[in-house]
Amino acid sequence: MILARVIGNVVATQKDHRYEGGRIMVVRPTNPDGSDAGDELLALDSVDAGVGDLVVVVREGWSASTSATGSPGAAIDSAIIGIVDTVEGA
Repeated sequence: MILARVIGNVVATQKDHRYEGGRIMVVRPTNPDGSDAGDELLALDSVDAGVGDLVVVVREGWSASTSATGSPGAAIDSAIIGIVDTVEGA
């Protein structure tokens, strides 16, 4: 899992049926101190995150697919699985 900041979303009018109702967000990996930690990536949102939210992202296919769609097998590399309230000890 990684911390990331939601910086945008992707509008896809046609997509696989397994992603219906799901939102694809653009996130930027973030260090616990808030500094950038890597290149942007796309993640399927499973917790109704919004632009500006600090989130927890899982980047392993099976876990991402299961957490975002409720079943394994969807082609997902990353999913937002939590919205962070605070980070302590950073």
